[in-house]
Amino acid sequence: MRLLQQSERPWGQRRLRQLRIRRLRELRVTARPRVGITVGDPAGIGPEIARKAAGDPRVSSLCDIILYGPSSDEDVARYPRGRVSAAAGRAAYDAIVAATSDARAGRIDAIATAPINKEAFAAAGLRWRGHTDLLAHLTGAPRVAMMFYAETLRVVLATVHIPLAEVPRALTRDVVEGTIELTARELPRFGIPQPRLAVAGLNPHAGEHGVIGTEDDEVIAPAVEALRGKGVDVAGPFPADTIFVRAIRGEFDAVVACYHDQGLIPIKVVAFGQAVNVTLGLPIVRTSVDHGTAFDIAGKDVADPSSLIQAIQLAARLASSAAA
Repeated sequence: MRLLQQSERPWGQRRLRQLRIRRLRELRVTARPRVGITVGDPAGIGPEIARKAAGDPRVSSLCDIILYGPSSDEDVARYPRGRVSAAAGRAAYDAIVAATSDARAGRIDAIATAPINKEAFAAAGLRWRGHTDLLAHLTGAPRVAMMFYAETLRVVLATVHIPLAEVPRALTRDVVEGTIELTARELPRFGIPQPRLAVAGLNPHAGEHGVIGTEDDEVIAPAVEALRGKGVDVAGPFPADTIFVRAIRGEFDAVVACYHDQGLIPIKVVAFGQAVNVTLGLPIVRTSVDHGTAFDIAGKDVADPSSLIQAIQLAARLASSAAA
């Protein structure tokens, strides 16, 4: 399998873009899905796991791969390993923009992304806090949501990268309703034709009917009832300390969590390294890993590509389903 890499060298950008587009055109004659891998922050483990995943037989037998961003040893060496830098943040951003452009133009069928560093994005003067809001901006998607997908558990986040103190204000009825509705609409793509959804409560014990906070009764419960009135199979709010166990046991197909750590802790406990981050609501297929840049092991050739392999496999599957 031949991999095409996007260089960061100004003198080679035009020629390499021409080669990349020619290679993409060549791949279009095959029935195999074409998955673009963005290598993420080049100072982290992204380039390493991208190369490992691209060469894994489970990937090469399933789809054709295009690499976006600095991935060769020579190109990656231009960025200090394990350190936040504006240059690395800009390189990660440029790769995402290029891959998204190709996906929207139909030159690739899906994107699987290696991790970025939010501090590096900020150092580069970029206003986006992560892939989710950046991809929504690049594609013009009106509503998106972050879902972590594993065979044992699926979790969708109503709010994402905001301080915990801001969650109650951000968790409006419109946000909760929109997240539930989007989840119900998107899950059939994953082989769940009639999803059974649960919503986790914001407060301990889901507020105990106002004794421990009012948001569950005043915001979440009315949103759930509104969606039930539209025919969505959703229930809640349920105490967050038990609802994920109930979902793992098969009672629900997905849980809508109120905030980042409420949803990610349980899925990473039961499926770390195997879970896939999927952006719901985009006009393109995008999957990602369930971990960060791991600056502490960057450049040591010990990074595990398992989550990225899972992300590529799921991206290929979703792309093939969409094309069928």
